[in-house]
Formats: sequence, structure tokens, C-alpha cells
Amino acid sequence: MNSSHFISPLPIRGEFQPTATTKKPRIAVAIPCYRVKGHVLSVIEKIGPEVHCIYVVDDCCPENSGRYVEENCRDTRVQIIYNAVNQGVGGATLVGMQAAAAQDADVIVKIDGDGQMDPAHILSFTDVILAGEADYAKGNRFFEPEGVATMPTLRLLGNASLSFFTKLSTGYWQTFDPTNGYIAIHASLIDELPLQKIAKRYFFESDLLFRLALIGARVVDVPMRGHYGDETSGLKPLNEIPRFAISHLRNTYKRIVYNYFLRNFSVASVELVLGLIALVFGVVFGLFNWNHYRVATAGTVMLAALPIILGVQFLLAFLNYDIQSTPAQALHPRLRKSRRNISPVHNQNDATGKP
Repeated sequence: MNSSHFISPLPIRGEFQPTATTKKPRIAVAIPCYRVKGHVLSVIEKIGPEVHCIYVVDDCCPENSGRYVEENCRDTRVQIIYNAVNQGVGGATLVGMQAAAAQDADVIVKIDGDGQMDPAHILSFTDVILAGEADYAKGNRFFEPEGVATMPTLRLLGNASLSFFTKLSTGYWQTFDPTNGYIAIHASLIDELPLQKIAKRYFFESDLLFRLALIGARVVDVPMRGHYGDETSGLKPLNEIPRFAISHLRNTYKRIVYNYFLRNFSVASVELVLGLIALVFGVVFGLFNWNHYRVATAGTVMLAALPIILGVQFLLAFLNYDIQSTPAQALHPRLRKSRRNISPVHNQNDATGKP
């Protein structure tokens, strides 16, 4: 993990000191702050005693939200981190996560400072991770009809359409609401992720899912409700939609190449290749003949239709394999076990003086 990509001075006060005798799971919360001065204090006040440390990341906020929290918050769990340069919500979140992992947190929860995410849900996110059922938990506002009814129409339509593209680019077919920023991650995965490559702004949540898929992490959805008040979003749909589309296409290509051709080669790889070849041939052959002859014989129709039908069948078989390949077991228990097994070897080498 290369921390040189992040400008994050040490916390100025209230530093949490973990001890070797602490057995209770350490839960940390990261709150990226940018233009949330009117909400962030109330968010902190609602965070329960199950949380050991709170990292407020002032992402070069023009409202000086970090200084505002420092002067008005008396919660000793709070640490303030100042970014000298604005890094976006994703960059600020990663700064907070790195700081939490460095101070031996077990699970790190990210909530926004604008009050849309209820801190009362924190244990719902952390429990599934601490129980070994998942490595990463994310909120899903689509579980309950009542919650969907309160969502603004534009967000509802945008999330519904983005969910399909996120499923395709990440392989997490069972997840929904991909742009939901209420997330939790086991701290051991921070060292496994290429943090410098993860998108730092609005594509952060979707790109993080893509990176988690590449290391085989298990992801689960946690039902929740959003709260929509007078907060404003800096996201401009007309500007971000083309960027999201290009990013999803790029990640889809990378995921398929990595998982089905570089790291592994299976029947699904063959099905994908044959499906694409047959489908493209059938479409091109049919269009070519229609353009040149206008009248198609039965044989010409069959030569065009049969490859298309076979191509679709091969692609559906590949899709079914891809859906079944979604990680079903959490990764972090195995990571902890392997590190415990490695540690005595290092200690023994140090004691004997051997490399």
C-alpha cells in the first residue's frame, strides 16, 4: 500500500490508542467532508458507542468543515484529517480508511456527512463482516417499497439503469443500488486493493466493487432507507453519464480478460469466444446479403439466422456461468489465517539470523 498518493496529516487530537488486550472488534467510521458543514455534527452525534474511532476527512472543504468540527465537537473518538488538495469523495474515503487500518481497525464504515445515511444502521453493516459472511457490505435502498417511494424520481431511474451496468462490469449479479455510498469493509482488504488505481470521485463505489471482484471478495447488500432533505449534490448527470458508461465498458473488458483468459481458461471462455464469433458472423452475413440482393433465399436466411441463434445460446451459457461464479465465501478469514501462519516463520528467521 502506497500512502504517498494521499495527503493526510496525522490526526490533531483525540487519537485512539489500540491495545494488545482489546478483544472487542474495533469499528471505525470514515466521514468524507465537503460542503456538509450544516449536517456533519448531527451525523457524528448519532454514531453509537459501538464505534471506536471516527475519522473526519476535510477534503479541502471551502467551508473549513474540519476546523468547524474541531472547534465544536467534543467527542473524543473524533480525529480530523486535512487534505491539502481536493481528492473527491472516493479519495477522501480512502484516506480515512487507510488511517483506520493503520490504527488496527477491524471493520471500517464509510458514511457521508450530509445526513442521508442513518448511523443507526452501522451494526447491520459490520455484523455480517465480523461474522465472516462477507468482506464488504453496501447499502441497498431498493429492498422496501416504502424506501423506494421516498427516493427522488431522477435518482430512482438512474440507480436502476446503473445497476445493470455495474453487475456486468463487476460480476456481482446479486447486488443492487451500486452508487450507494453507505459501505463497510474489513480492514485486512485495504492492503489487498490497489488504492492508487481506484476512481476517486463519483465512480468510486462502482470502481471499488470492480477491484473487489478481481481479488475475489464477497459482497452483500444491507437493506436501508435513505434520508433526503435540503442537502445538495454536486453530481451533474449530463457530465457524469458518459464517464460512467466509458468506465463500465472498460471495467467489463478488464474483468472478462483477467478472469477468463489471463488468470483462468474454462468452458465459459470458449463459450464467450464462440458466441461472439457466431453472433457477429450471422449479423454481418445477413446484413451484407440483404444490402446486395434485397431478396433472400431460404438457404441465405438459415446461414444468417443459425449462427445468430447459436451465438445467443453460447452467450447465455457464458452469462449463466458468470452469475454462478460470484464469490460465495468471505476472503478475510483466510487472509488472517495465512498471516498468522506466516508470522512465526518470520520470527524464527529473525531469531536465528537466517534470511
